[in-house]
Amino acid sequence: MSHLTTSAGGTRAPTGAAGAGIGVPGFAHPLLAPTEWAELLRCAGGFLPRHAGSGYRAPVGPGAVQWAVLNVSNGPGARPDPHCLPAAARVRETGVRILGHLDLGLGTRPSGELLTDARRYLEWYRADGFWLDRCPTDRTQLPATRRLATTLRALCGGGHLVFGHGSHPYPGYAESADQLVTFAGCWDDYRWSQVAEWTADHPPERFCHLVHGVPRSHLDEALRIARWQGAGTVYLTDRRAAGAAGTAGDAWASLPGYWDDFVSRIGTGVSE
Repeated sequence: MSHLTTSAGGTRAPTGAAGAGIGVPGFAHPLLAPTEWAELLRCAGGFLPRHAGSGYRAPVGPGAVQWAVLNVSNGPGARPDPHCLPAAARVRETGVRILGHLDLGLGTRPSGELLTDARRYLEWYRADGFWLDRCPTDRTQLPATRRLATTLRALCGGGHLVFGHGSHPYPGYAESADQLVTFAGCWDDYRWSQVAEWTADHPPERFCHLVHGVPRSHLDEALRIARWQGAGTVYLTDRRAAGAAGTAGDAWASLPGYWDDFVSRIGTGVSE
C-alpha cells in the first residue's frame, strides 16, 4: 500500500482525499483526434460520453473535468490553428479551463520564449491558465520559476497554473502553483509509490496524479491510491508510453479504452 513518507523514511496515516476531478494532460491535435475532443466536450458538459445499449448519456455531475491542456505544436504554434480555435472555444464554453502548454525544459528555456508562447495562447485561444511542462523540482530553480509564475498570473489576470513536475518537488513550489503534478508515470510504479509528508499540509485540490498503463481491472485500485495519497485531480489511462523510458510519449494523446467508466467513477466517487 502506498503511504506518506517522512524525511527519515517513516510512515504516517493517509491523507484520505475526499472527491476528485479529471485533468486532461493533452489529447492529440483535434484534426487527428476528433473523437477525443468530442468526448471531452460531452463529459465537460456533465454527461457520460455514451451508455451501453442505448443513446442515453448518464449525468455525472458538474466539475468532473476540471481542465484540459492545449498543445498545438509543443506550444501555441507560429499562428492560430484553425482546428484548435473552435475546439478550445467549445470546451471553454462548458466551464472547463483550457491550459496552454509551456515547456520549461527543466528550467533551461529562456523566460522570453516562454512569455511569447504565453501571450499567443492568451491572444489566440483565450487560455485560462498554463500547464508548465517539465517544471524543475530542485530548490535552486525555485526563484526563477516563482518569477515566471508571477509574470504569467499578471498576464492572464490570475489564471490557473499547473506545475508539471511529475514527481515531488521542493516544497516551496507549492506557494506559486494552483496545482502540482507530483506523479506522472506508469501503473507499475504508481501502485508502489509513496507521497512526501509535506503534502499533508495542503488540501487535495493542490495535487494531481497522471498514470498511464492502468489495466481496466485496476481502475478502482488506482483511484483509491490517489485518494489515499491526497490527490484531488487525476487522469488514468490504459494507453502506454511509446517514447523513451521515463517519458509519457503519446500515452495521453488518445482516449482510455475505459473512458466512460473512468468518468463515471469520478462523478460518483469510489468507496474506500
